[in-house]
Parts: sequence; structure tokens; C-alpha cells
Amino acid sequence: MERPNAWKKYGEADVAELEKLCGDYRAFISANKTERECVTASAKLAEAAGYANLDDAVAEGCTLSAGDKVYAVCHNKTIMLVNLGSAPLEQGVNILGAHVDSPRLDLKQNPLYEAGDMAYLDTHYYGGVKAYHWVATPLAIHGVICKKDGTTVEVAVGEDASDPVFCISDLLIHLASDQMKKPASEAVDHENLDVIVGGRPVVIEGDDEVKEPVKQMLLDILSEKYGVVEEDFLSAELEVVPAGAAREMGLDRSMILGYGQDDRVCAYTSLAAQLAVDTVERTSVTLLVDKEEIGSVGASGMTSRFFENTMAEIIELAGQMSPLALRRCLANSRMLSSDVSAGFDALYADRFEKKNAAIMGHGLCFNKYTGARGKSGSNDADAEYMALVRDIMDEAGVDFQTCELGRIGAGGGGTIAYILAEYGMDVIDSGVAVLSMHSLWEVTNKADVYEAYKGYKAFISRA
Repeated sequence: MERPNAWKKYGEADVAELEKLCGDYRAFISANKTERECVTASAKLAEAAGYANLDDAVAEGCTLSAGDKVYAVCHNKTIMLVNLGSAPLEQGVNILGAHVDSPRLDLKQNPLYEAGDMAYLDTHYYGGVKAYHWVATPLAIHGVICKKDGTTVEVAVGEDASDPVFCISDLLIHLASDQMKKPASEAVDHENLDVIVGGRPVVIEGDDEVKEPVKQMLLDILSEKYGVVEEDFLSAELEVVPAGAAREMGLDRSMILGYGQDDRVCAYTSLAAQLAVDTVERTSVTLLVDKEEIGSVGASGMTSRFFENTMAEIIELAGQMSPLALRRCLANSRMLSSDVSAGFDALYADRFEKKNAAIMGHGLCFNKYTGARGKSGSNDADAEYMALVRDIMDEAGVDFQTCELGRIGAGGGGTIAYILAEYGMDVIDSGVAVLSMHSLWEVTNKADVYEAYKGYKAFISRA
């Protein structure tokens, strides 16, 4: 049951809409490389589309009714958008859920040191990374520094053409005979992923007391530019990411090369779909969450009570609260857990089983199950729900495909699907196929991005 390439059906109007969506998407992921940046940008887009802050509605004691649109933010790293439908909330809601965190390097709390007349920032990797990807490549630093006086300093260095960039050094090939004998997982020690940030000493005339002059130069720059001192690193969240914008890829410009497409390609298309559908019967919800790459843990991860608590607030303000209303709402809901899938790569064909692999350009992917080995850690959607989803996609003319995350025994992975399924709701994994997943520069096909957007719109309109 091989699915056709989606590009074959497009007319001029389709291509124009596709290019507009993908251009906006490239701009979004180029400007927003951390979960905080994604959430802040999403909130601004929501407000421009008529969404109000739920905190304000709660504080003012407002009531909510069909047609009202609100959003809520958790710790500046997770956002939830709600478009109230005409159907009672007890009948359930339609949910699009994706994550906005991506593999990266986080600065340690005591990161700055000097060695060999160079200044370094010590890092701890976040999520599943191949350490050798991160050496000898331009890097940027994004994040926040929170000071004891309550002020927060935003940092983004390495993206503008006039900015400096940073890098992690690699061992020169002339001295790498022992390194080249190691397996890839050991060729670069994760503890050695330290970012070079300076090489010029401070010079203080008549003063020989500066023990680490290169480090001091960096501290002086930080003080002048950001008004921070070294101890402020203790309350900072600074992330090292690839420097540079997402680009069109291929002579035919059919693909997108960019950092963090796992899972911002699904997050952006979910957000765009939520904002594009104005009126719904069943309430639509879009969840963009943090911490998926490390198990969905913490106050801003999917395992927190943020989603459940926010739904309780919505039901209360809608005047539909009863002892069982929230439980019924959650159990009767339907969800697309929107996360990327592994695109079939002909150069590594033995890692896939092609007839059940995601083919680039063939549309939105549905993974009935993910996990590893014997479906361990998987949600595994039931056949009835799969049939409903198929019908929705076919009715809306959405190109889609079903797939698995690689050959059995080759590895595996999971999403947030199983967490929402614990409420008893119907959940299935869906998303965009990606090449080079978890590398610094991942690849998507514009047709898949477009079909995901169309599929998500169809789902929240009809599921």
C-alpha cells in the first residue's frame, strides 16, 4: 500500500500556500531555538489571533463560552491554547500535542574557566546527542540569566551576521590515530564538549594580580554588556545551539534544513492549525510542552499537572464543573501526539523496513505504536481510533502514511502519547518525517510540513 508522493497533486494555489507556510515556519525556527523562545513567540501569535491570557480571565472572574479563545503558560516553557467549542466539555476535546525542546548543550552552573590562555564554558548535554556532531561547528548561545534582584537578562549571541560565534575544538587528524580507533560513541567525550568563548587577556597597567586574565576579560564583557557577575551563572539557563538560520535545501528547494525540527516542525504546524480554525464544535486544544527529550519530567513536562489543572480552570469558567466533569472530559478526548518520525534514508536502508517506513514527501505520518523492542514504552492506538483518523484525513484530502520508527531491534523511541493515554482518551502518534534526527541540522520535506498542517486542521475541525 505504497502512498504517492504528495507533490504530484499540487496545483499553483497549493504550492503558493505551501511556500507561505514553510517560509513562516523557517522564520519561526530560525528565531526561536529554545523552549522559552518558542513559547514566548507562540503566545504573541496567539494574542494576535484573538487569544486572551487565561490568568487574566481567572483573576477577573470571567465566564467562558463557545467561541472564546484563551491560552495559558507554564514556567515560560510550556503553552496551552484553547478554542471553546459549542459542544459540552464533558464530551471531550480535540488535542494537538507537540514538544518545543530539542537536543542541545546546557551550560553548567559553574561553567566559566580558563586553560591554555583560552576561556571556556563547561556544558552538560541535553537529550540524545552524538557528541562528535558538536565539534568544529559554529555555535550560538541562547537563554536567560536571572539575577537576585528579580530581573531577567535575555541572551542570544551568534545569530546576527555581526555577532561572534563559538565552537568546540576537535582533535586534529594528525594526532587522532588513537581517537579514530574508538567507536563513535566514545570518539568525543561528552565531558569535553566545552565551548571556546575567548582568547584575549585583560591588561591592567601596573597590576600583576589577575590570575586568569582571559577569563577576567570575559567577565568584564559580561558585566558591561549584560550587567551580570560570575555568580549569576548559578541562576542562569543558557543553551548552546547551532548558529545560523534554517535554509531551503535542494536545487528544487523542496526541503528545509534547520536545527530543532524535532519537534518544532510539529509544534509550529499544530500552532498554525489551531490559530487557523476559528470555529469548532468540540473544543480544540494545542499543547506545546517542554522536557520531552529527557522523559517529559519536571514542572514544565507533560507528566506535570499543568494540562489537567488548566482544563479544570476552563471547565470552571465555562460553568460546566461537576465532580466528574473533568474526568469525563479527559476520558472522552481525542489526541494527535504530534512528534516527528524517522524518514527513510536510502544510505542506511538496513536500519528500516521500507514498506513500513516514512517516505519523505509522502505526507503526514501516523505511528500506531512507537517504543522499542516489543513496543516497550508505546501507546499503541487501537484499531477503532485508527479507522476514525483515516476517515478524517481522507475526507479532507490529506496525504498521509503509516510507519514505524525503524527496523525491529534497530533501536526505538517514544513520545508524550502514553502520558495523555493514561486518562483513557484516544491517542495516536502523528508527525513529519525527518532525516538526520537529533543532528545539528535536520531535514524535512516541505510537502510533509504542508500535509501535517492540513491534517491537524482537519482533526481539530472534525474529530
